[in-house]
Amino acid sequence: MSGYTVIGDWGTSNLRLFRVKDGRIVARRDGPGIGAVGRAAEAAFADTVAPWLADGTPLSITLCGMVGARDGWVEAPYADCPADAASWRGAAIGFDWRGVPIAIMAGLACTGADGIPDVMRGEETQIFGACARDPALAQGRRLIVLPGTHSKWALVQDGRVLAFRTVPTGEMFALLRDRSTLGPKDAVGDAAQEAAGFAEGLARAGEGAVLTRLFAARAMRLRAGRSADWALGYLSGLLIGGEIADARALLQADDGVTLIGDERLADRYARALAAQGLESQRLDGDVCALAGLGYGGEMTL
Repeated sequence: MSGYTVIGDWGTSNLRLFRVKDGRIVARRDGPGIGAVGRAAEAAFADTVAPWLADGTPLSITLCGMVGARDGWVEAPYADCPADAASWRGAAIGFDWRGVPIAIMAGLACTGADGIPDVMRGEETQIFGACARDPALAQGRRLIVLPGTHSKWALVQDGRVLAFRTVPTGEMFALLRDRSTLGPKDAVGDAAQEAAGFAEGLARAGEGAVLTRLFAARAMRLRAGRSADWALGYLSGLLIGGEIADARALLQADDGVTLIGDERLADRYARALAAQGLESQRLDGDVCALAGLGYGGEMTL
């Protein structure tokens, strides 16, 4: 079986490859993230795509994400902001692999008004994909937020990414949960308790001074009878609420927000945004990534 192309999003944690033939996704394969394979990325890719190669050589391969990082497979450049989809695509790096042309998409780079540089890899594919799927997002001024380990807040004007800021909220939460005395290790998964803690964390974040309120995750368990699940929810709400307050002030954003990413995390951010008076709409991250890689159909796998 030949005449197919391969597109994929290769991030720090996961490799997602999609086989496209006659304008449809006909198969999907998953593999390890760049964080797990590092300089062995080529071998990991070959292992993941091997069953498809046995059916025939693809016409082309296009990859985005951390595959183009300095410690990925082949380093791809950053396109400087302001950047539109055309300038971003033009910055991709291409090479031949086993007779197949490969394109690794560029990241984006910017320098904030405060002089702090910032970079992203992979999220730009979702942003431009979202604009391709919903042309209204490519008109006027938009604030697009991609929650995650390193959340991205991007200002988009008429389809061009003007600037963005990274907030490592997910990484900070993981460190507090797993490596600190604030993160309880005996949570049992009580959703109601976790939701109550999340709501209180959001409320405290709205009062400001997030750093001075972190220890309450421990003290409220010791002195106010709160549970471990409550404490985890509290930490999440406090950090996410603080992120939203800081980022919207930095980017001077008071309009609605478009959230792109995992449904569960996007729902959490939607609640946090609503608590600060911001409306939001949600888009699926995988669908946007595929659109950014040039796939215009529906994701059925």
